Amino acid sequence: MSLDGKCAFITGAASGIGQGVAVRTAARGAHVVCADIQDASVTVKMIQEAGGSAEPVLIDVSSAQDWTEAVSAVVGRTGRLDLLANVAGITPGASGSAGDTVLNLDEATWSRVLDINLKSVWLGMKAVIPHMREAGVGRIVNTSSISALRGMPGMAAYAASKGGIQALTQQAAAEYAADGILVNAIAPGMILTPVKLSNVDIFQEVAAEKHLVPRLGEATEVGDVVVFLFDEATFMTGQVLPVDGGWTARG
Repeated sequence: MSLDGKCAFITGAASGIGQGVAVRTAARGAHVVCADIQDASVTVKMIQEAGGSAEPVLIDVSSAQDWTEAVSAVVGRTGRLDLLANVAGITPGASGSAGDTVLNLDEATWSRVLDINLKSVWLGMKAVIPHMREAGVGRIVNTSSISALRGMPGMAAYAASKGGIQALTQQAAAEYAADGILVNAIAPGMILTPVKLSNVDIFQEVAAEKHLVPRLGEATEVGDVVVFLFDEATFMTGQVLPVDGGWTARG
């Protein structure tokens, strides 16, 4: 696989799955814009030390103005924007909180989760697709979750946002296939990311019970699937691929 000469914009790239996607995308030859509300310089350094090309960009993915300015600046510097991975998101219930339930959610939390997880995907595609249409080709990968495919207590707003991403991915795929733009999504299972590192033993135990592959996934393993959708999946669009160690294959 090769993404030589391509420019990829990846959100949530400072750590976790976003970092794994950025590292794997750069390893295939793309110049990677590591976008995050946090400083992504660590990811950029990892990529550059491995011989790749990357730059950090600060962005609030829930801000339309931030998206417009960031994408315009990247296209101004590189002359192109070929690939978009919408990875940034928050998980209110990841640390065991009982707050993300239908009854316990407050309106402010609901709005924040939907803004960062779902609205950001719409804004990202809205900012990038015009440049892809002009080029006549583009690849977009959005990040849903297996929580959009299975009921999981304590993940009400999160699951709603991820279910919205699945529907929005299918809609965008239908709208822009004629422009040469393929839009797919991934649905990760339990991945070893910083938000889970404080309770590794607990999450490992849960993973062993839920996954057919009895461990947590690695962020770079998710990155490999994104790279596949970026490069080799030329006859796929509107699909949601579980990257879940077999979780959703279980009865």
